[in-house]
Amino acid sequence: MKIRLIQNGIITMIDDIEEAATPPDKGFYWIDATPFDLDILQPIFGLHHLAVEDCIDEEEQRPKLQFYDDHYFMVINGIAFHDQDIFLREINIFLGSNAIITVTKQEAPEFASMLAIIREKEVNRPDAFLYYLVDQIVDRYFDVIEKIEDLIEDLEEQILMNTRKSHLDQIIGLRSEILYARKMLVPQRDLIDALHKKELPLIQPYLRKYFGDIVEDASKIVESFETFRDLIGNLREAYQAALAGRANDIMRVFTALTTIFMPLTIVTGIYGMNFDVMPELHTRYGYYIVLGCMGAIGITMYIIFKKKEWL
Repeated sequence: MKIRLIQNGIITMIDDIEEAATPPDKGFYWIDATPFDLDILQPIFGLHHLAVEDCIDEEEQRPKLQFYDDHYFMVINGIAFHDQDIFLREINIFLGSNAIITVTKQEAPEFASMLAIIREKEVNRPDAFLYYLVDQIVDRYFDVIEKIEDLIEDLEEQILMNTRKSHLDQIIGLRSEILYARKMLVPQRDLIDALHKKELPLIQPYLRKYFGDIVEDASKIVESFETFRDLIGNLREAYQAALAGRANDIMRVFTALTTIFMPLTIVTGIYGMNFDVMPELHTRYGYYIVLGCMGAIGITMYIIFKKKEWL
């Protein structure tokens, strides 16, 4: 657990949690905690037991905003994309008048950038901290969107150039990841919209318009994932069309080869008959003549098929 006193952009580390229980003369406390620290934090800050249970629960929580007597509780998801997998990191936030508590089960990279923002923007209130944190979380989605776009383009190119069975596994896996993320993005947009539209005592009115900008970004993100879902459907259709086209190409080649060998088979069938009187059988160069004719027939048909692009 890390306890920071933030005063006009100046960050001071605090060792004693009891000190954070008393509101500072100016500024606020930012407590970066894990679920294991909630046993200590709950009685000191009066955290609602339902919110604490949500933080501890191993099941993934959907983004939400809940209001209690002297604090708000919200769940918001950060995002990462690695090796074609989307990872959503649950960030639990308790917002009070003099403190903000962030509870995460794993390190959140947004917190590192928040330290620089606190100093640069001279943050002095927990609601302003909340705004910058939500803004950082949402901004990271655009980096992931760009990576997914590149992946879909590369996958489409690979399917068109050389279709492989592994492409279907990639398509199914990526579709599952996109649907999973989209399921969380809609309530997250609604959460930010509530911060924008509702009159909340713990959030200064002037911040509402800033949250409105984040709502627009969150809506764009939802639309992007809607588009990804459609693009994945197009990829699957392209994969099936490529397979069908490949099968047609193979059948066309087989048909052409069969057609080429058909007259050759007729010739060999004729001279394979066991009649006593077949003048060509006693011709001195008959064997070579027939082979030459068969070769000429085969080559001629091959050239014709090649010109017509049947082969």
